[in-house]
Amino acid sequence: MAKKRRYGFLFREIRKGELSGMTISGIVIAKNEQDLINDCLSSLKFCNEIIVIDNGSSDKTVEIARERGAKVVVYKTGDFSELRNKGMEISSSDWLIYVDADERITKELEGEIIEKINHHGKYKAFRVKRKNFYLGKNEWPEIEKLERVFRKSNLKGWKGKLHESPVVEGEIGDFDNFLIHYTHRNLTQMLDKTNEWSEIEAETRFKNNHPEMSWWRFPRVMISAFINSYVKQKGYRAGTVGIIESIYQAFSIFITYAKLWEKQKKK
Repeated sequence: MAKKRRYGFLFREIRKGELSGMTISGIVIAKNEQDLINDCLSSLKFCNEIIVIDNGSSDKTVEIARERGAKVVVYKTGDFSELRNKGMEISSSDWLIYVDADERITKELEGEIIEKINHHGKYKAFRVKRKNFYLGKNEWPEIEKLERVFRKSNLKGWKGKLHESPVVEGEIGDFDNFLIHYTHRNLTQMLDKTNEWSEIEAETRFKNNHPEMSWWRFPRVMISAFINSYVKQKGYRAGTVGIIESIYQAFSIFITYAKLWEKQKKK
């Protein structure tokens, strides 16, 4: 509690534009997120500018973002590194914060970001602890650590088409507070995302000359995915949601490899 109060106090003392001369750009990657984009942008109000890279939305995502004063760029691609690099390219600030539309920066994390950017100059990037919520407000047991805050001059870009990762020069620090992630909000959304992302993953494996798919590869990858979610990530602690999510992960990897098999057969 003492740590939370300290960061909250610092945030009151150091407002937007008073980051010891430092400026911050909040960068949001979005596609068809009209129900989520407003709250996401609200959690970035402390930034000097907010950039939304829209990956071809067909709903009101772009309209809402522009109404909220964000700088919106429509850039449609299946390469998520391209989307993040585009945000970096057009940003005008010293520091960059990457947030997805279904993520929220808490007030405690907000204050900590400002404090550490001001007083911990040896770090050129920071990892956040991401707390995931599945199918509503069901908290997932495992906490992720992701690099999301960067000094722009030390971020050399992102690599990886789907599971993208940053290339950073310099020492990386850690935040104590959480980034909140409302993922897999309902089963329909989960299945739609699987159909879209599995196509990208299957195509990537196909282009990289993945070994020909045999029947035994399917149960192997599905069992591995289930064990990773249910056992290693302690999904069993989440009750019914844990079993649903773990079976879903097995299903998702099955669809990816089934699409790969289909591409190999067509060839």
